[in-house]
Amino acid sequence: MNQQQPNSTNPTQPKAHAVALFSGGLDSALAILLLLRQNIEVTALTFMTHFGCDLQDRSSCGSNPYPTAEKYGFRVKLMHLGEKFVDIVKNPKYGRGKHMNVCTDCRILMLSEAREFMEMINADFVVTGEVIGQRPMSQVKDKLNLTEKEAGLRGRLLRPLSAKLLKPTEPELAGLVDREQLESISGRSRKRQLELAEQFGLEDFPSPASGCLLTDEGYSNRLRDLLAHTESVSFNDLNLLRVGRHFRLNPSAKVVIGRNEQDNNLIDAYREPHHHRLEALDIGSPVGLLIGSANKDTLSKAAMVLARYTSAKHQPTVRVTVFEPNSDKQHDIEAPPARDEDLQHVIIK
Repeated sequence: MNQQQPNSTNPTQPKAHAVALFSGGLDSALAILLLLRQNIEVTALTFMTHFGCDLQDRSSCGSNPYPTAEKYGFRVKLMHLGEKFVDIVKNPKYGRGKHMNVCTDCRILMLSEAREFMEMINADFVVTGEVIGQRPMSQVKDKLNLTEKEAGLRGRLLRPLSAKLLKPTEPELAGLVDREQLESISGRSRKRQLELAEQFGLEDFPSPASGCLLTDEGYSNRLRDLLAHTESVSFNDLNLLRVGRHFRLNPSAKVVIGRNEQDNNLIDAYREPHHHRLEALDIGSPVGLLIGSANKDTLSKAAMVLARYTSAKHQPTVRVTVFEPNSDKQHDIEAPPARDEDLQHVIIK
């Protein structure tokens, strides 16, 4: 079949300028290509957060946007949502999904940022790759209408893959976009999307995935514990949630234990000056961080947890070295390895 290339090289003046939300996934890529085919200029925004949406993630939540952009000739701007996104995770206006995911508030935030960018560069409208019914909780008509309204984009948000199933938008009514060249896709089947991908010659795209880390049960449990016990959450605190095993020793202290060398390196990278670092030197040992209150009893418990995961876990005691925060001082603790049955009461699963 001949590839149906978008008309991105048309020498005539573009009919309009759109700002697109672009995850790097198939749907958002196709939404852009449908517009490029109509000689519409596109500037894509790829959003990143501290919860798994980054360029190394091949999920639908985020993957490298540049190969597709370079192939088809549109611009990509990276935007990190930073503290704004952390704030809505703490206090979502529209509630959570099954775990800690705040899909509705997340969508509104991204669309709001896209609207502000659209206004800043004097673009005409915003585009997404949303498909009606693809996600039963967030991509139904009432939620689509809600996010559009809350983001201040009523009439200026075009969803090319499902456009013919929705009311015409302002750019369609104004003749900037030919509605007949848009799609009427609905539901979870990707048959039509794959047909379009073949027509456009789009080959490298990630498979559908569950989304960001906020949809993961284990990560959500660790995040929920962090927010419940920490008044001021740092980005290092959030990054550590992706690493190792976490144990809540008491309301004011927890210990993080590495699972492998990569975890150990990341724990060292995310260690803050007020953290105690633990390691059993001269034997096979993970790195541990004690975060929070560090009295004698808490340090002893943290050392016991770490000792359980050393190569000497079957010995009566293990010598654990504690590196004190904000100094070069260190001291040793002779700790009996914790029993598995005791750890079940403190591990954050």
